[in-house]
Amino acid sequence: MNALPPPFEKPPAAVAAALRPIRPLPDELVSQIAAGEVIERPASVVRELIDNALDAGARQITVRLQAGGVRAIVVEDDGGGIAAADLPLALQRHATSKIASLADLENVATMGFRGEALAAIASIADVTVISRTPAASHAIALQARTGELAAAARGVGTSVDVRELFFSTPARRKFLKTDATELAHCVEAVRRHALVRPEVAFAIWHEGKLVEQWRAADSMAQRVRDVLGAAFIEASVAVDAPAARPGTISLRGFAGIPDAARSRADQQYVYVNGRFVRDRLIAHGARSAYEDVLHGQRQPVYVLFVATDPRRVDVNVHPTKIEVRFRDGREVHQAVRHAIESALAHPRAAAGSTPAAADAASPLREASAAAPPLVLRSGWETVVARQQPLSLDDLSTLRVEEPAAPWPAASTPLAAQQAPQPAPAWPLGRAIAQLGGVYILAENTQGLVIVDMHAAHERIVYERLKAAANSVAMQAQALLVPCTFAATALEIATAQAEALTLQELGLDVTPIGPTQLAVRSLPAALADADPAALARSVLADLQQPGGASRAVQRARDDILATMACHGAVRANRQLTISEMNALLRDMERTERSDQCNHGRPTWRAVTLKELDTLFLRGR
Repeated sequence: MNALPPPFEKPPAAVAAALRPIRPLPDELVSQIAAGEVIERPASVVRELIDNALDAGARQITVRLQAGGVRAIVVEDDGGGIAAADLPLALQRHATSKIASLADLENVATMGFRGEALAAIASIADVTVISRTPAASHAIALQARTGELAAAARGVGTSVDVRELFFSTPARRKFLKTDATELAHCVEAVRRHALVRPEVAFAIWHEGKLVEQWRAADSMAQRVRDVLGAAFIEASVAVDAPAARPGTISLRGFAGIPDAARSRADQQYVYVNGRFVRDRLIAHGARSAYEDVLHGQRQPVYVLFVATDPRRVDVNVHPTKIEVRFRDGREVHQAVRHAIESALAHPRAAAGSTPAAADAASPLREASAAAPPLVLRSGWETVVARQQPLSLDDLSTLRVEEPAAPWPAASTPLAAQQAPQPAPAWPLGRAIAQLGGVYILAENTQGLVIVDMHAAHERIVYERLKAAANSVAMQAQALLVPCTFAATALEIATAQAEALTLQELGLDVTPIGPTQLAVRSLPAALADADPAALARSVLADLQQPGGASRAVQRARDDILATMACHGAVRANRQLTISEMNALLRDMERTERSDQCNHGRPTWRAVTLKELDTLFLRGR
C-alpha cells in the first residue's frame, strides 16, 4: 500500500511573511496594486482616458497607438481642458472634480468619478499630460515622473501621452497578447464609446495609419449603422419602451432578428445611463425574450440603451466600472424582456402591409358545418387536455378573399387568357404553386417568396394556443399523495418567502422539515409533470429577478408547442391555392411568424434582381 501524501506545508517565504510586523505600504506600491485592478491591458487605458474626455465635453476624440498600445497610447480631445493649478492634482490618487460627497456618489452621472485612472496609469507607465482651457493663453505640459510643468503648444482640450505601458511592472507585460490582439481590444473599447455618443467624432490611428473613423452622426440609428454596419440595422428591429413614470426604466435601441443570431455573444452591447456594462440580469432578460424564436444555442445580437434615475443604480461596484447593481432588479429584467419581446413580436412578413391588405386577410379555409371552428370554452386547460391533432379545418372561420383581378387557373394555358395582373400588395404575395409537398411558392412585388408550410402553420397554431392559455388564470390540481424531496436551505427559504407567488402559479410547496419540501398541488395543465423537478425549477427561477413564472410558463409552452407541431399541416398534403393564400395572410398577422416554434425560419425571399443575376440577365 502506498503511503499517504504528506500534509500541505507552507513555503518558507509564506512563513517569513507571517512573522513580519504590520506596516503601511509605500504610496507607489499602493498605486501599482490599484493599477492592477483598473488597468488590465492597453484597452483599459484607452477606456479610462476616453471616459475623462467625454466628461470634459469633448466633441472630437483621437486615439493614436503604437505596437497595439503597448509602446504608446495618445488620446487627444477638444474638451474644456484642465486648469494649470489643477493639473498636478489630476495625477494624485482619489483626486477628482466629479464628486465631493456621498450624495454625489449615489447620484453620479459622469463616466469617471473615483479619481483613480490617471494615478494608476502614471504608476505603471511614463505619462505626460498637456492641457489648455479656453481662458488660458497657452497649454501646460505635466511630466508625471518628475512633476515638472512647462509651457506647451496645443489648442483647447487635453492630450494624454502614455509610453511603455507596464514598464515598472514587467511581469504584467508578459501577460499581454500580440500587437494585433491588443489593437483589436483597443478598437473595441473605442467602438463601445462611439455607439452611445453619436454627437462625438472618433478616430483611431495605429502606427501612423487610420484604422477606424466615425464622424459625428445626426441620430443613434445612423451611428449604429456607421459602427456596426448597414447589415446590422437591416437585420434588426427598433426597441422603444418609454418609462412608465418619471424615474423608472426606459429602453431603446436595436434588437437583432433571430436570423441574425451568432454562435458567440460578441455583438451584445448594453448601456446603462450612457455607460457600457456587462450585466447578467439584463443579458438574462434579453435572452428570455428570444426563448420562443431562437434556434438552438445561438446568441442574439442587440444594442440596448437603458436609462433610469441614477439613484436607482449603483455604478461603484467594480474597479473598472463595467458592472452595476440595480435597486430593483426584477423591474429591470421585466422591462428588458417585455421591450424586446414586443419589438420581435411584429412579423417581418407583415412589413409594408396596408389596411386594405389587413382587411383581406383571413384564416385557412372557408367555414363549413362539417368542420366547425375550434372553441376554447373553459380556459386553456381544455386546449391542453385535447389530444387529437388539429387540422386546417379546425382553425377556419372566415371566407378566403380573392383579389378582384382574375388569375389563370392552373389547368388553363396562359396563352388563352389575358396577361396576369400584378401581384396584390400583400407582403408575402400571392400563392402560385406548391413544391415538393413542403413549400409554398408565392409572388410579391419584389420577387419570389418560399414558405415552409408546416413550420409556418405550426407557429400560427402555437400562437393561438398561447393566446388562449394567457386569457385565463392558472388552476391548481391537488395531488392524491404529496411529493416530498430533499431541499437546500435556499430552496426552503424561497418556498416560504414566495408562497403566494407559488399559489398563483398553481403550486403548493411547503416545508415539512429543516431539509425537506412537499409538493401538494400542481398546475392543472401540468398534472403529468414530475412534481419535484417542476418545483425545483420554479424555485430556481424565483431566486432570479424577473423569473417568478418562467419555469411554469416554459413547461406550459412546451406542451402547447408539441400540440401545435402535431396539429400543423403535414408534409405532402396538397393545398389549394385558396388554402395557400389563407396561410400567407395568417402569417402576415401572426406574431413571431417569421420563425417556427423551434426557431427555424418559416420563409425566405428571392428578389427579381437576384433571379436576374442567377440567369445572367443584363450581361
